[in-house]
Amino acid sequence: MMKARIAAVLVLCVARPSVAQRAPDFTAFDKYVEQSVRDWNGVGLGIAVVKGDSLVFAKGYGVLELGKPTRVDVHTRFAIGSTTKAMTSAALAMLADEGKLRWDDKVIDYIPELRLYDAYATRELTIRDLLTHRSGLPSVDLLWAIDENTIPFSEIMRRLRYVRPSSSFRSTWAYQNVMYSIGGTVVERVSGMPWDVFIRSRIFVPLGMNESEALVSQIEGKPNVAVPHADIRDTVRVVPIKSTDAVAPAGSVWSSVSDMSKWMRFVLDSGRVGTKRLISPANFRELVAPQMRAPMPQYPALELSSPHFFSYALGWFVQDYHGETVWMHTGSIDGMSAIIGLLPEQRVGVFVLGNLDHIELRHALMYKAFDLYGDGPSRDWSGQLRDLLAAKHGARPATPPASHVVTAKASVALEKYAGTYVDSTYGSIVVTAANGALSAKYDKLDLGVLTHWDYDVFRSRPRTPLDEPTPLSFQLDGSGGVASVRVYGTTFMRSRSAP
Repeated sequence: MMKARIAAVLVLCVARPSVAQRAPDFTAFDKYVEQSVRDWNGVGLGIAVVKGDSLVFAKGYGVLELGKPTRVDVHTRFAIGSTTKAMTSAALAMLADEGKLRWDDKVIDYIPELRLYDAYATRELTIRDLLTHRSGLPSVDLLWAIDENTIPFSEIMRRLRYVRPSSSFRSTWAYQNVMYSIGGTVVERVSGMPWDVFIRSRIFVPLGMNESEALVSQIEGKPNVAVPHADIRDTVRVVPIKSTDAVAPAGSVWSSVSDMSKWMRFVLDSGRVGTKRLISPANFRELVAPQMRAPMPQYPALELSSPHFFSYALGWFVQDYHGETVWMHTGSIDGMSAIIGLLPEQRVGVFVLGNLDHIELRHALMYKAFDLYGDGPSRDWSGQLRDLLAAKHGARPATPPASHVVTAKASVALEKYAGTYVDSTYGSIVVTAANGALSAKYDKLDLGVLTHWDYDVFRSRPRTPLDEPTPLSFQLDGSGGVASVRVYGTTFMRSRSAP
């Protein structure tokens, strides 16, 4: 039976028609990227293309920081964001190869203190579940995303017991950074070394990735580091480097396109460096095997590429493009953008790093690089994606102007809003009334004096020109008091006890 299956596979491979490909025109591609960066008002960008075991194109465009002359080159370090997730999955694959874990092992066997809201999910959650975004939990990024309210990851895990699921266990794909960080905790418990040490010693060193750092804290003082930027009220501005070290296994790596070309070649060679295999063929197949259907609206560019399927594997999105399999993932963190795209059948890969927040040019350049190795007509991915996004943004309601005129008074006296509002997962909002105005603090984050917006909605004043106002929407209790306040997408209930 096994011989028959192998023979069938060989027949299929032989029977597949060969496609005559034109030679990639990297001179034209270089000009296209350069013009596209200008068209998208990009600040700095690095791109690398690999074919087989060779780096065939790599270049930097733009500058490290707006208004300063230092140019981006192939060694410039950027945040790679969530493309880190594939490294965490690879680390777990290496431990699986050593017989120290299995993909469908229960997480509580390694982290016995872990508790989720649903007792069944607590008992049945597996390592595979952590890596496929199917825990049933909504995003809980508020637990780590505000620097002033940083808490240890052990406390983040403890608070998961209070998070109500947004869907039933394993039924729906919902992006979850904290689950990936729990995967990193499994790496630590099994290997006996911190996640960042494992990534450096077992991935960066063997691959020769000397320009990569596993933690954001490790990038400080390093040379040739890109500065993050964001488009704030139609003006591109410098923004602070955002630390993701609290959830490092989900997205804390900084690297260059030169180093990430080595990672791409490693993945395209199914987990080998030269003749040395770091991941077994069986466990490498697990990494890229589709597990959960992902939503097409996740990326607007999919409307243009029109894949027949779009799924999630273990740290990889899997889709098709012109009849070929694509392994890809994006990375986004304040002021930084990344994308990796691989055509495993042709052993072609492209990695794009940029220092402008969510610059979706990354998708256009990925497909443009893929087309270098196709036989279809040339397509202006940059222009078409810009037009698509412009049409989408034009359909959205305009942001209320800063000079908003209040048309409705607050429902109750200001002192009625004052109090402590709590949530078991996210902490407390303390609202105080003094001198005819309200002020608020979210744990250690001072929101300052609030401005009345409309009815029972107030907004914090931006602390710096880079900040956006934070709306606080109070809900009344029906008896002349205030029951709760909704802020950051979470409803904090009023505490009846003293702060």
